[in-house]
Amino acid sequence: MELRDIEIFLTLAEELHFGRTAERLHVSQARVSQAIKVQERRIGGTLFERTSRAVTLTPLGEQLRDDLRTGYDAIRKGLTRAAESTRGTTGTVRLGVMGVVGHEIRDVIERFTAAHPECDVALSEIVFSDPFSALRAGDLDLILVWRQVREPDLTEGPVLLTEGRLMGVWAGHELADRSSVSMEDFAGRVVAHCASPALEYWIESMVPQSTPSGRPVLRGPAVTTFHEVLTQVAGRRCVTPMNEHGLHYFSHPGVAWIPVHDAPLTEWALVWRTDDLPARAQAFAEVAAAAGPRAYTAPTGDPAQPPR
Repeated sequence: MELRDIEIFLTLAEELHFGRTAERLHVSQARVSQAIKVQERRIGGTLFERTSRAVTLTPLGEQLRDDLRTGYDAIRKGLTRAAESTRGTTGTVRLGVMGVVGHEIRDVIERFTAAHPECDVALSEIVFSDPFSALRAGDLDLILVWRQVREPDLTEGPVLLTEGRLMGVWAGHELADRSSVSMEDFAGRVVAHCASPALEYWIESMVPQSTPSGRPVLRGPAVTTFHEVLTQVAGRRCVTPMNEHGLHYFSHPGVAWIPVHDAPLTEWALVWRTDDLPARAQAFAEVAAAAGPRAYTAPTGDPAQPPR
């Protein structure tokens, strides 16, 4: 079966309409019909049921679709990578970041665009409650998230940024006047609970279910974005761990930030699809690895803490 015939079959299996398939592939409807008939004769069975009102896959057609899809996608990706290699590193790196973290890696972005002037970097926001979907769907080339990511279809690459952690409490909280707190101070306190589809093990690396000594940390309101977390903290419904950059970027009425002196460092690493890394994204990862991780440093003139 020719690659074009496979493409026609898979497109018709998706569209279930001869006219739309022809339009999408820029061929005549007769070409689509002919290709399907040839495939059915070669296989010796019917792939599609056709009536005046609908086109549907037969069980044989469903089986062939499922068997061909993975191999066809792999061939297309291989051809794309080969084409990228012949014309050099060009195009836009689509990088997913959480909130303002992209601002903290601008030095890496500048190094990359200086080394590859025909490339650009487009930042898109991802949220901690669903950090991987856009990457898996192919809408992003890379994402920057905290470690540890242990997904079989994803690869964790170089660390770009490291930083300490804070505890966020509401104004007037018993800990608000402390110069620092311990991870043990989360014991018995309510923290926001991340709504699905976030991975529990990955969230737990930032919001543990117990302190280092094993004392439980209670789960409270479900949230999907950091702004929702701030609202819950200011409303006295929970406390929250947060990365150090939050003190500079997320001043919020009614929320006080306290350094956690014994918290593990947060390491922000690039992650990509294991079997699908475009040349431009690979070049970005190589520049990031060569630069090495940068320790976060709070800018001078940080906004004042809210009243405690």
